[in-house]
Amino acid sequence: MKRIFSFIAVFTLLLTSCEGPQGPPGLDGLNGLNGVNFVGQSFETDPLDFFVENNYEQLIIIPNNVEVLETDMILVYLLWDENPDIWRLLPQTIYTDNGEFQYNYDSSFGDVRIFLDAPAEFDFDSLSAADTLNQIFRVVVLPVDLINSNQIDINNYDDVVNYVQ
Repeated sequence: MKRIFSFIAVFTLLLTSCEGPQGPPGLDGLNGLNGVNFVGQSFETDPLDFFVENNYEQLIIIPNNVEVLETDMILVYLLWDENPDIWRLLPQTIYTDNGEFQYNYDSSFGDVRIFLDAPAEFDFDSLSAADTLNQIFRVVVLPVDLINSNQIDINNYDDVVNYVQ
């Protein structure tokens, strides 16, 4: 039994006291979510007005310095309140005394169409100037991999802008 104990003690001493030269450095780790760097882009619209003459819609051309890839997702946020800025993801439903309508959008690689949408019986003439004039939107282009990573809540503008900056 003494021999086994002595053998274990010597073996442990040999293993813990061995030291050699430092090996070569390893490869750099990957940055970003799941090892991928996501690049998001955004831009803000000038104040937009919605009238019967423009069919309650506005076409926004995506600036040349914003690259939109086939797999990118375009999100649009409405400036809901200021001081501090509060942004809400479209579509955004608004309830009025005369019914409800939505700020909504559709997009392609080169443009975003922002429009007011409502049931057929809704009277857009009943909307106030606050609902139709000087509306500001922020268009955000995100890689779909970022959205699929489940690490971002697209309904929360602050979460989204953290990845865009």
